[in-house]
Amino acid sequence: MTSETDGKVRIGIVGLGNIGTYHAEFLGEVERADIVAGLDIDADARDAFAAEFGVETYADRSDLFDQVDAVIVTTPNRFHEEYAVAALDAGVDVLLEKPLAHTLESAERIARAVRESDALCMVGFNNRFSNPVEVLKHDLRAGRFGDVTHVEANYVRRRGIPGRGSWFTSKDVAGGGALIDIGVHAIDLSLYFLDFPEVVEVSGTTRSEFGIHDEYAYLRQWGADHGAGGFDVEDSATAFIRCADGRTISLEVAWAANRADSDEFVIRGTEAGATLDRGSHDLTMYEASIGGANHFSTTDVETQEAVTHRQEQRAFVEAVQRGQVERNTVDQALAVQRVIDAIYRSAAEGRAIRLDD
Repeated sequence: MTSETDGKVRIGIVGLGNIGTYHAEFLGEVERADIVAGLDIDADARDAFAAEFGVETYADRSDLFDQVDAVIVTTPNRFHEEYAVAALDAGVDVLLEKPLAHTLESAERIARAVRESDALCMVGFNNRFSNPVEVLKHDLRAGRFGDVTHVEANYVRRRGIPGRGSWFTSKDVAGGGALIDIGVHAIDLSLYFLDFPEVVEVSGTTRSEFGIHDEYAYLRQWGADHGAGGFDVEDSATAFIRCADGRTISLEVAWAANRADSDEFVIRGTEAGATLDRGSHDLTMYEASIGGANHFSTTDVETQEAVTHRQEQRAFVEAVQRGQVERNTVDQALAVQRVIDAIYRSAAEGRAIRLDD
């Protein structure tokens, strides 16, 4: 759906905190999109957003839905379902920040609402839109890697717990800790590189080793630290994911660990492999050949930097105007959510979890 006056998609932001403001800043650079309104239950957040972006803000979602063609939902995870489903029921298209929801049951209800609605929903896995990922995905589709058999996914911070006492460190609101916050990106990209095969078994462990202690040493933090009393989630997770076709994923995720930061993906294929450092945007290809003489070829791939959220927004606007989502689908996000849920269950029960039973 688009505005009848100028062909632009009228977009509202639901949730006017840091993430919502971040999205709003980039929307001004997206052709064929107009940011026209915002929604938040907090009056101060509404006033600040209205002053910065010069748009109407609302506390009631029905007032917002009357003004827009689409919304970007950036609320805490627990409220994703409430606003996404209401928008879909109102015929308003949705870009929903990751993860799909705070629990698998909530995610499944969102997916059902999408299937029953004429409106569309795209999920905000923005890392798919980085140029090194685009290059890597292109070469995977072209067959350069042969049969890809394994992905190593690492997203580890030496210290990177969001402010303890924020919604990020509340299981009731976020649904979990490091795994559902940053691990969701690692799982999504790994499955994306493998073209989302069926996952049949997950084994995982979660740990709370740093956030639970009053004496938590750190150099910087995104929010105010209210101490261990505001922390009831995991700060790291390790998992092994097995797919129906025999391909596998190993996962290391941590908000805090006594080791160097790592944001690296390793792709292993029968014809080639690659290392992607998502933090530095470095992409290196590894190949071997008997041509002329046995030899190795190591290729560093140089790309332009891209603002992934802006690229994601452009894809969303195109999807709205086309009336169809081709990237970052809800079904893919639901597959990621099922893996996350299985890792949490595996950690709680101390056993591997079968997803194909």
